[in-house]
Amino acid sequence: MNTNAIQWRNGLKDGIPICLGYFAVSFTFGIMASGAGLSPWQAVIMSFTNLTSAGQFAALGIIAAKAPFMEMAVAQFIINLRYCLMSCSLSQKLDEKTPFFHRFLIGYGVTDEIFGVSVCRPGRLIPFFSYGLIAVAVPGWTLGTLLGAVSGDFLPPRILSALNVALYGMFLAVIIPPAKGNRILSGVIVVSMVCSLIFAATPILNTISSGFKIIILTLLIAGAAAYLFPVKETGEEQHE
Repeated sequence: MNTNAIQWRNGLKDGIPICLGYFAVSFTFGIMASGAGLSPWQAVIMSFTNLTSAGQFAALGIIAAKAPFMEMAVAQFIINLRYCLMSCSLSQKLDEKTPFFHRFLIGYGVTDEIFGVSVCRPGRLIPFFSYGLIAVAVPGWTLGTLLGAVSGDFLPPRILSALNVALYGMFLAVIIPPAKGNRILSGVIVVSMVCSLIFAATPILNTISSGFKIIILTLLIAGAAAYLFPVKETGEEQHE
């Protein structure tokens, strides 16, 4: 079996937990999309083309309020701006000779969880590993949306409330294992949680949108960590 096939298989395997988490959360999105007046196929198309839980849930409120398209565009730009930073980070893990079309396709599937799995993978990022992640994660997000849109009316409120927190539990499963043996990473995670709490509890700061808040915290915390604790390249990486 060639290297690309192995990487694809590894991506599929690592993407299964993401798929399951996405299915649960997107099920809730499908229910809310139906309540906002979207047809099941409109909800499915939104999930398949966007892959952003925060952006999609925010979009439902804007749609329900019948706000202008410009408001939708600005809101999505702010909420999803963090993906630009994630894409820039992942581009550094790719080989310099990686063709543009690979970078373009990988960019389609950059989400918080896929980014977390990809950036924690040692060594260079192989495009086919990313394709494996995307191939299993996207169907989970899209299928969950479809089933939620067509059957959400039959579920009790308690189950819907439980589904709302499924994505956060999955994200903890992504960041905790690599943090166990890395004090610096553990410290960055703790600082991030404290700063996020401060933003949520401070009267002025809590008015900042969630997407823009993530951008600010990412730049400040990640930038400080990179300056104070730079990662030294191994001999192998220096000669690539």
